[in-house]
Amino acid sequence: MEETTIYHNPRCGTSRNTLGLIRNAGIEPRVIEYLQSPPDRATLLDLIGRMRVPVRDVVRSKETLYAELGLEDADDDALVDAMLAHPVLINRPIVVTSRGVKLCRPSEQVLDILPAPQRGEFRKEDGELVVDANGRRVSAA
Repeated sequence: MEETTIYHNPRCGTSRNTLGLIRNAGIEPRVIEYLQSPPDRATLLDLIGRMRVPVRDVVRSKETLYAELGLEDADDDALVDAMLAHPVLINRPIVVTSRGVKLCRPSEQVLDILPAPQRGEFRKEDGELVVDANGRRVSAA
């Protein structure tokens, strides 16, 4: 099976749930703890381009550092510079598969790009059912 990569922060519940959904599909991904091993400029720009989202969508605007650095009106280059200098500003988790690249917030968005089906029930850490016992995605009520 082709490689699946997750840019992961183990302290983030959404990131942990996304990793769990990947593993529930029988996939052991390449896990990049991006706070310890941040992407370089070319990789970050490639990920953003492949996600087809504005740079600003990949920035954690709720992070205190965002306001401290005055990034509210920053242009794309300044935002990328800030994410490279301060990887905590990179929103997560970002997942790369043969079917696409996606910022998986909420975590179940990863189901849209996984190259294998879910193998059984999956519940988020808070108990929310995401995938039923037959491996089918459960619709949000």
